[in-house]
Amino acid sequence: MGFNCGIVGLPNVGKSTLFNALTSTAAAEAANYPFCTIEPNVGRVGVPDPRLDKLAEIAKSQKIVPTQLEFVDIAGLVRGASKGEGLGNQFLANIREVDAIVHVLRCFESTDITHVEGSVDPIRDAETVETELMLADMDSLEKRLTAAQKKAKQNDKEAKAQADLMEKVLKVLQAGKPARTAVIADDEKPMFKLLQLMTGKPVMYVCNVEESSAGTGNALSKRVEEMAASQGTVAVVISAAIEAEIAQITDTAEKREFLETLGLEEAGLNRLIRAGYTLLDLITFFTIGPKEARAWTVRRNAKAPEAAGQIHSDFERGFIRAETIDFESYVTYGGEVGAKEAGKMRQEGKEYVVNDGDIFHFRFNV
Repeated sequence: MGFNCGIVGLPNVGKSTLFNALTSTAAAEAANYPFCTIEPNVGRVGVPDPRLDKLAEIAKSQKIVPTQLEFVDIAGLVRGASKGEGLGNQFLANIREVDAIVHVLRCFESTDITHVEGSVDPIRDAETVETELMLADMDSLEKRLTAAQKKAKQNDKEAKAQADLMEKVLKVLQAGKPARTAVIADDEKPMFKLLQLMTGKPVMYVCNVEESSAGTGNALSKRVEEMAASQGTVAVVISAAIEAEIAQITDTAEKREFLETLGLEEAGLNRLIRAGYTLLDLITFFTIGPKEARAWTVRRNAKAPEAAGQIHSDFERGFIRAETIDFESYVTYGGEVGAKEAGKMRQEGKEYVVNDGDIFHFRFNV
């Protein structure tokens, strides 16, 4: 199952610098956090999770394999992209394919790097991109709505439901609000997802600040954080320049020392990766043994067979039960044997809803 975040923003805001830092970091830490380039602008990175290291330590696992998240560096958008300006068509096509949007905003002044709008204003920039995406979504819906309405008149129930949903979302867009703010009923959600609306995707903001503000943020990033909070989402403060430097340091101790001199507890990219994971509403489960400690991704509220299917489709198809230990019990009782002796290993069936941090051993028969 591939979950990905598209990195978007105006030109010269630091998108590619962040993407390159992500990929460089992943390559440098290949022993623990595998990275592979699928296309020049697509990369997978390991999701930092200290729980995995702890579990591997207890089980004396030879190998650690984190769960992964995919990032896509999407071509820069300019005003008029919805009408094909700049690389508009390419931008819009790429963004429709991603699951969530990471919107990079320039929150630093610099005479060396020109801003496409002539001045630095992250709120204006965010609105520029959002407006272009809303215009493109409106155009897409208007074209499809006519066809759906024609079918609905012929007593096509599915087309009627689609037309009703499109009309509802179109009204929201016409009111100047993104599609994700529309009230979507549970039974409409699968249909809404199929519409592939760009403003229907979850979004988070990355405030690219100057080096001196990497730890605390600045006045511009504070404005973005306020905007994000009003939208019910998050903003992550990062200095792309610092992240590019950190990415080149391969020695763990040296990297820690470098971060300490800057007053930072960890690299900003780690926070970005975790925030992206949360944005997609994903959780992690583990499979632990002497050969390998591995983290896996599954959507929140998934049931045990779906989790088993992340490992292999046969596991889901022939699912019998899941032997389950929660993370705290595994750590408290020193591993699988101790947890089992303490009565903390449970036998869960097909209806079990996976909890974040569950450790599984799946029983199946194909």
